[in-house]
Amino acid sequence: MSRVAPAVAAVRTAVRKALRDAAPSAAPPPPPSPAPAAAAGPLALVACSGGADSMALAEAAGFVGARLGWRVGLVTVDHGLQDGSRARAESVAAWARRAGFAPVEVLPVTVSGRGGPEAAARDARYRALTDAARRLGASAVLLGHTRDDQAETVLLALARGAGPRGLAGMPARRERDGVLWLRPLLSVRRDQTRAACAALGLEYWEDPHNTDPAYARARVRTTALPALVAALGDRVVDNLARTAELVAADDAALTRWAERVLADLPATDRELPVAGLRELPAAVRTRVLHAWARSLGVPGAALSHRHVAALDALVSDWHGQGPAYLPGGRVVRRRGDRLLAEPPRGGATAGGQV
Repeated sequence: MSRVAPAVAAVRTAVRKALRDAAPSAAPPPPPSPAPAAAAGPLALVACSGGADSMALAEAAGFVGARLGWRVGLVTVDHGLQDGSRARAESVAAWARRAGFAPVEVLPVTVSGRGGPEAAARDARYRALTDAARRLGASAVLLGHTRDDQAETVLLALARGAGPRGLAGMPARRERDGVLWLRPLLSVRRDQTRAACAALGLEYWEDPHNTDPAYARARVRTTALPALVAALGDRVVDNLARTAELVAADDAALTRWAERVLADLPATDRELPVAGLRELPAAVRTRVLHAWARSLGVPGAALSHRHVAALDALVSDWHGQGPAYLPGGRVVRRRGDRLLAEPPRGGATAGGQV
């Protein structure tokens, strides 16, 4: 029996762990022997762009999935942003069908919206993947982000002045919009996925956007992170990714604390008592206010630090000041010992603060 290349083993091990960890909520216990391709079981969809990371992920999912009682399908998103993008997507789909993935689909999307081209493409991609997962009845969607991607995410968050949620990076597992998202390769380096593709004879595509200086992440990937590695050593990548793991654990604990506080308060969809909030640690109090604002219908993506700081000032630095204006047109004023959410008045502009 030929020995499996170390990079191939690393990728397969990471995928096997992710699918096993997901099994209690999404999959039946694995059969005693490898299951045939047509066996019944929960469906895992691999989101594959055709790059080295997602090709290595797809191969590993196909290899270990059936052995763990999963059916494995593949979807590839055509963003339509480059010449030949449709042909490349069809090529990935054709490879997947030959490799035995089922179902296999190409998902064309229209990229438009605010927040820059990177954010608009990401939003369009996740909408398409979410719709496909629901339509196909997938129990999980596998994404190909690596440890290097995580390090880049932390650097971007630092540069943008993000709080713990940003520094926590990308979660290895997350349930959102009724879909379980898995990132098995956050423990795997990018050079390992390339080595795995080479060992397996998998052809992959190099997306020019990944090195286009017009994009912030590309600048971090090609300039900022290599400069840090040159100055401080290759362990920088692992250390940045480990920082995300540590911050994520702390953030989760503080968030759970805040959720318990909010659940114990006699809050409504319009009012929040302030008694006791001021004595809480700021890290917990601001999370309570963030969660309450979300319960008002304020879009989470638009709720920034300055909005929460304005709410916090009404609790911890109250001296009769005016209201806080939140995204979505919500206005929050203090009335005695409570915060009161009300519609905007007098031409106030949502998103600002007084």
